[in-house]
Amino acid sequence: MTYSDIITMEPGKRGGKPCIRGLRITVYDVLEYLASGMSYADVLREFPYLTEDDIRACLAYAADRERKVDISNA
Repeated sequence: MTYSDIITMEPGKRGGKPCIRGLRITVYDVLEYLASGMSYADVLREFPYLTEDDIRACLAYAADRERKVDISNA
């Protein structure tokens, strides 16, 4: 899954944080909902304008960021 077509960053929107398809919902928002116990179905029901691909893009984005974290402080 490539997230580059789904995850966008605009300086004037949500403080430049990574958002989904230019919407005002951030990757962090989606990850927080999933971490709190919401299922994909719960998130999609709560935010009907999102898709399963949007959720997977958030997970792929987070995984990619984690992979790039500098571990030199370990």
